[in-house]
Amino acid sequence: MAVSFLSHELSDLCIGKPALKSLPISATVGEALFALRQSGEAYVSVWTSDSSKPETKFCAGKLCMVDILCYLCAKDNISSPAAALKNPVSVLLSKEAAALVRCVDSHSRVIDALDLILEGAHILLVPIRSRKKLQLHHSGIFCWLTPEDFARFFFNSISVFSPIAACSVTQLGLVRSTDILAVHHHDPALSALPLIHRALAEQTSVAVVTEDRKLIGEISPSTLTGCDESVAAALAVLSAGDFMAYIDWCTSPPDAAVRALKSLLKKKGMHEMVELMDVVSQPVFSSSTSSSSDEEGEIRKRPRRLRRLGSYSSRMGRRSEEAIVCHPGSSLVAVMVQALAHRVGYVWVVEEDYGLVGIVVLRDILKVFRDQFAEQFLIS
Repeated sequence: MAVSFLSHELSDLCIGKPALKSLPISATVGEALFALRQSGEAYVSVWTSDSSKPETKFCAGKLCMVDILCYLCAKDNISSPAAALKNPVSVLLSKEAAALVRCVDSHSRVIDALDLILEGAHILLVPIRSRKKLQLHHSGIFCWLTPEDFARFFFNSISVFSPIAACSVTQLGLVRSTDILAVHHHDPALSALPLIHRALAEQTSVAVVTEDRKLIGEISPSTLTGCDESVAAALAVLSAGDFMAYIDWCTSPPDAAVRALKSLLKKKGMHEMVELMDVVSQPVFSSSTSSSSDEEGEIRKRPRRLRRLGSYSSRMGRRSEEAIVCHPGSSLVAVMVQALAHRVGYVWVVEEDYGLVGIVVLRDILKVFRDQFAEQFLIS
C-alpha cells in the first residue's frame, strides 16, 4: 500500500479538472468579474510578463469574487462602485499574491506538491494540455489544485494512516482556539470586512456569534464566491446577522428582500449601490406596497440553524447561514467528511450548547498526514 501511495503523481489529482480561466494584468476589475461569471469557477488567474522579456509570462496571482466584494466595499470605492470596476485588476492583487500561486510539473510527486501547500501556497497550477515550459502561458493549458484536492486524495487512502483517522481532533491538537475570526450578529456587516479578507487569505471563515459567544452562523468566503457583485450592497448596509440571511439567497433573493435592501441603501444615500443591484438583475416587483419596517423585516428571514456532525440535514445540502460544526471529541475522519462534503476548508468546533470552542482547518489536517507519512515511511 505504501509503495502504491508513493507512486502517485500530481496528474492523478488533476483528472477531470477544468482549465483555469486566465486574464492579462491589463484587464479591469469589471473584466475579472465577467470572467468569474463566465467560467463558473471560484478563481481566475492573472498573468503578466517580465519587462525585459515580454514573451515570457508568469502568474501574478489569483482572484475570486470575495476579492471583488471586499474591493467594492472598501472606503474609497463604496460610494462609487461602478467607477471602481473600471480600475485595473492589479489593484486587487496584494504584494504576496504571486507567492500564493505556484506552478508545478504534472509529474511531481503528490507528497512534494503537498509541501508547497503547507509552505503557504493557496493554489498549484498544473499544465494539462501542453508540454510548454511552465513559465510560458497559453490559454487553457492549466488546471488548479487546492488544499481540498489534497485532502480528498488523502481521505481516499485513509486506511494508510490508521489509527490516527479515529483520533479526535482535540487529541491531535487540531483545534485552533485562539485568534478566531468572529463578529457579533448585531454588528454592522461592513465592520467584518477586514475579517472576511483575512478569512479568505487564511482559507477559513468568520463566525457570527451572540454576546455569550454562541455560534449562530458564519460569513464564509467559500459561500461568497458563489454570489454576484450585488451582494456588496448588502454588505454595505446590513448587520452581520442580516447579511448572513441575505447571502443565503445568493443570486436569487426574494423581491421583498431586494426592496428592503434598496430602501436601506437609499436612506443612507448610497444610490450607486442601488444602481449596481439594478445592473446585475432586474427583479419584477409586486404592485402591492408595504411599510418600511415590514420590508426591512423581510431580510431577517428565519432563525439561524446549525448542523450537527453527521445529521441528515447536513447531508442534504447547505444554506450559507448554517455553519458546519463538530465537537471537541469528533474524530479526524468525521471532520474530514464534513469539510469535503460541503467543500469548505474548515469546520467549527462547538460545545453541546453551541458555545464556540474553535476551528479545525483543512491545512492543519494535511500537516498531520504529512507528518504521519514521514514517520511511517521515512520520507523527508
